[in-house]
Amino acid sequence: MCSLTYHGGRLISPESSRYGFPVTGRQTRYAEIADYLRGVIADSEPGDRLPSDTELAERFSVSRMTARHAVQVLEQEGLLQREQGRGTFVAPRTVPRLLGSPLSFTTSMRARGLTATSKILDVAEEAASDEDVTALGLQAGSIVQVLTRLRLADGVPMAIERAVLAPDVAAVVESIVDRSLHQQFIDIGRTPTWARSRVSARLATSRERRLLELSARGVILNENRIIYDQADKPLEHTDTWYAAERYTFTTVMTAEGRQG
Repeated sequence: MCSLTYHGGRLISPESSRYGFPVTGRQTRYAEIADYLRGVIADSEPGDRLPSDTELAERFSVSRMTARHAVQVLEQEGLLQREQGRGTFVAPRTVPRLLGSPLSFTTSMRARGLTATSKILDVAEEAASDEDVTALGLQAGSIVQVLTRLRLADGVPMAIERAVLAPDVAAVVESIVDRSLHQQFIDIGRTPTWARSRVSARLATSRERRLLELSARGVILNENRIIYDQADKPLEHTDTWYAAERYTFTTVMTAEGRQG
């Protein structure tokens, strides 16, 4: 399994440096502190307090600046959170997501013991974009149904999802409230079976920060998916904007380099 990790404004793979940048002699001390903190975090629960910069500086006989640098590395990795005036704490665990999985958000959250809910942001009929036409195999100028929702897990905003539905399944939107869209497809005999996807990362917009409750430097992971049914017919073309600090993307590759 290949894990894609967000660091310093970009996604890095395990083949990159462990810290997302080349390790030099000057970096050895804070890399050592960062490794120590990773071990502490692995044995802790979300919300547990971590050593302060001062405590780390004393433990490792380094300056507070070096200790702070190590903490910032783990903060960028989403492993810890700093709260002004309170201290440093273990961050909530990220939700693993298999890149290209056709599983619905609801099913994925349920499998992790979380309750999935949605807030409908918009439902509209629009002219299909060129990308939608290609993804869904439509005629140019086709009208599509677009459903935009805020997806939450145990009340925590996780992602913004914009689903463009193929015309032959668009009617399911009429009965959508807080149900799984994929369950609606199954109910009409169209089972989401496989998907193609690509993922990218960027800074969140002000609207995304507000909806997802992110900081001013919050990062978005965008997964663009085309989901197909059991007969290989496209069901939806979806853009999902995930709060990067709450997700880890993984993928399974075969020896031939194809996704498994």
